[in-house]
Amino acid sequence: MIVRSNYLLVQENLKYLGEVMQTASISVERYRFHLRHLLIWADERPWLAAPEIRPTFPVYLKSLSGENGSRSLAAVTQEKVLKVSRRFFRWLRETHPREFGKLSPAWIDTLRLAPSTPAGIREHEYVSEEEIKQLAQVPVPPGDLALLRDRAAAVMLFLSGARAGAFTSLPIQAVDIPGRAIRQWPELGVRTKFGKRATTYLLEIPELLEVVAEWDVLVREKLPGTAAWYLPIESCWGEQEFSSQAPGRNRGEALYKRLKILFSRAGLPFKGPHRFRHGHAVFGLLHAKDMADYKAVSSNLMHADITITDEIYAPLLAREVKQRIAGLGKNPATGPNAQLELLLQSFQKSELKAALQLCAELLSK
Repeated sequence: MIVRSNYLLVQENLKYLGEVMQTASISVERYRFHLRHLLIWADERPWLAAPEIRPTFPVYLKSLSGENGSRSLAAVTQEKVLKVSRRFFRWLRETHPREFGKLSPAWIDTLRLAPSTPAGIREHEYVSEEEIKQLAQVPVPPGDLALLRDRAAAVMLFLSGARAGAFTSLPIQAVDIPGRAIRQWPELGVRTKFGKRATTYLLEIPELLEVVAEWDVLVREKLPGTAAWYLPIESCWGEQEFSSQAPGRNRGEALYKRLKILFSRAGLPFKGPHRFRHGHAVFGLLHAKDMADYKAVSSNLMHADITITDEIYAPLLAREVKQRIAGLGKNPATGPNAQLELLLQSFQKSELKAALQLCAELLSK
């Protein structure tokens, strides 16, 4: 039987997240589900005895059955549960130091998957630049507003890096294609993670911007600024038209299903909405020239700290670096000064002499 004090502390933590940290209610419910695993694991033992419980929590999670009869919970799900649990125990130490100060940070840090476990393999997937360009080129039959919308949605997800919940709740007035800006403002009805408010910006990729601009012009001609940019579409007698209904809370599920159709039309393996956000981040980080660019990408992802960006995207970047390094051997060896050599070969002897004198003067300074 679950210890009542354990349950009450979990409830206190969830209340703190909602009231003090202003965490969105949907996220609080998700954390409640994750912490339920922790309560069942501890059973009759108080939180202070958690370090002595066997099997350990990570091992216990690994033994649980997953959905649809799978042998275990998905590695991604396990990692999310463990992340929430680590945060919970840190909160216990900070808010109840007399009672839980003995819970060492070293033990709390052990609440993670073993290095040998392929945690988050699916999390390391992302929509590449090549893939998004293929999706952007999917032919749209005349009158197929739904496919035209879905194609623009895929491109916008990549260019903006917005989460699916925020994207599907964007009103037209929050989108500024000419200014390359997206106002992810809760007061405009945008459902952002933790209720954060920020103006984020689109990647500057001309052929992709044309796709979202085409859809943007169309919806602005027909609808008010308060209507959804990714709006519902009705079909009647084979003809499609914009729906006057406001998008529901489950709009993300519709986006997921429609993206499957788009990927199928492009002949590509399906990747969910969040993989576009990963693709946005990878594209930005690989094109970052200095730390200022890196921080700009992190800020555009609405991360509170650059370390969050590092933690999430370092594995993706590591794979990209490996591929680039492997490809270096295939490139012809042109030498570091090939362009300079070609330039010097075009000089006359008198010009080379003058160039040498100038180089000598510059080196002597």
